[in-house]
Amino acid sequence: MELIILTPTGEIFRGEVRQVTLPGILGKFTVLDHHAALITALCEGTILYHTKDGVKELKIKNGFVEVNHNKISVCAEQ
Repeated sequence: MELIILTPTGEIFRGEVRQVTLPGILGKFTVLDHHAALITALCEGTILYHTKDGVKELKIKNGFVEVNHNKISVCAEQ
């Protein structure tokens, strides 16, 4: 899957990931390969994403995410 994380100051990450855990407004959720399409708001918390180099994390204040055809696009404020 491709993950793109954007903030008002620029692109934080763009690359291949195995899974992503996000702080949704109704609770944390994990996106895996072939996840159903969705758009949802994010709340304060931590995004965890698994790359070939290990697990990385990014703290955010809020934002939103779109998942579609194995592409995860996150717009967030830090």
